[in-house]
Amino acid sequence: MASLNINIPHSLPKEEALSRIKGLLQQVKGEQANVVSNVQENWEGDKGTFSFSAMGFDLSGLIDVKENGVDINADLPFAVSLFKGKIKELITEKATQLLS
Repeated sequence: MASLNINIPHSLPKEEALSRIKGLLQQVKGEQANVVSNVQENWEGDKGTFSFSAMGFDLSGLIDVKENGVDINADLPFAVSLFKGKIKELITEKATQLLS
């Protein structure tokens, strides 16, 4: 497994950032229904866990919404780790747009 660690800064109120991030997984689920399946998420306050399957690979991780940033940490299967840079770039871009 390879680790993916991303921090996305934001200037939103924490509750607004949390609300937007919670909607992100559902948005991905809808937009990528042909690629992403078995989307699971569990929130306890401002921290959440997530997991899903994409193209036959299982991915899981943690999201921590803070006052001035969102931390996303995920475990990537070895085969997917070859695309770690691209995955990080896509997540960062999508989350930055969401939190703007």
